[in-house]
Amino acid sequence: MIITDYLRSKKDLTWDYAKQCGVNHGVIRLPEEPEFDLCDLSHWQGVYQRFMEFGIRPLVVEPMPNALHDHIKAGDEKRDESIEKVIKMLAIMDRLDIRTICFNFMAHVGWYRTDYAIEERGGALVTGFDAGRYEENGAEITQNQLWDNYTYFIKAVLPYAERYDIRLALHPDDPPVPCLGKVSRIMISHENIKKAMAIGNSDHLGITLCQACYQVMGEDLFSVISEMREKIFFVHFRNVTGSRYHFRETFHDNGDIPMGKILGFYQKCGVDVPIRVDHVPSMAGETENSGYTSLGRLYALGYLKGLLEGLEAE
Repeated sequence: MIITDYLRSKKDLTWDYAKQCGVNHGVIRLPEEPEFDLCDLSHWQGVYQRFMEFGIRPLVVEPMPNALHDHIKAGDEKRDESIEKVIKMLAIMDRLDIRTICFNFMAHVGWYRTDYAIEERGGALVTGFDAGRYEENGAEITQNQLWDNYTYFIKAVLPYAERYDIRLALHPDDPPVPCLGKVSRIMISHENIKKAMAIGNSDHLGITLCQACYQVMGEDLFSVISEMREKIFFVHFRNVTGSRYHFRETFHDNGDIPMGKILGFYQKCGVDVPIRVDHVPSMAGETENSGYTSLGRLYALGYLKGLLEGLEAE
């Protein structure tokens, strides 16, 4: 598997930490400032060149830019305009040889937590979700609308993904609950994600295997990996404890998923794709707790590298 790290487009401390940990490939978040034109090759080249000059080759774009994707998921009046821009992005990715883009289909409410200061081992802080504490935001969308919007998007974009040889990697809903207030969710089970794959029925449509999402869904990760081995384009190496309605993040070696066995099983199934650590604890001295702080990532990267090296030794 190819170890990557999740990096913003402007250099910060995480770039240094990644490189010092021996990471040579990046999962990149594109600039979100209005002056960055998502359809302008030269704007992308500036970002790409910064990474390459630093010694990190971009492999994955994550997320599909929210300025476009939010309209697509909601199916609003800017949907078609946004889809056209995504198609232009795919052509640019081809020019730069960035072959994977991670997208989701969580409309109105994306990645969501109710708690940001749950104590983990040694007083480290993690995020968590308690369905009973969700606060509605006034938005509404039905499951049928979501499936219609997903189908519309996939039918429009997939021919271009095939033309430009770009892999679309669908991330499950997080949390994978049927609804948050009046906002429905659909990518909440292995069966639903298989349905989403069948709608596209293409070698260029696959999944981001976010381990913890599948775990809290109640799915058997080993069965999912075995069945979807040809559809896994990208892996989020993440651990968690609990169920879909009540869970919290953990250190990567302290959750419900047997991480060493899972990595060995990817290897057994021939899954050789970009992998990145995800949702880490905030550790002593850190003031933010977003799941993306620096020290927890250092620990997680070392843990991931050690497990992979152990598998190579076997």
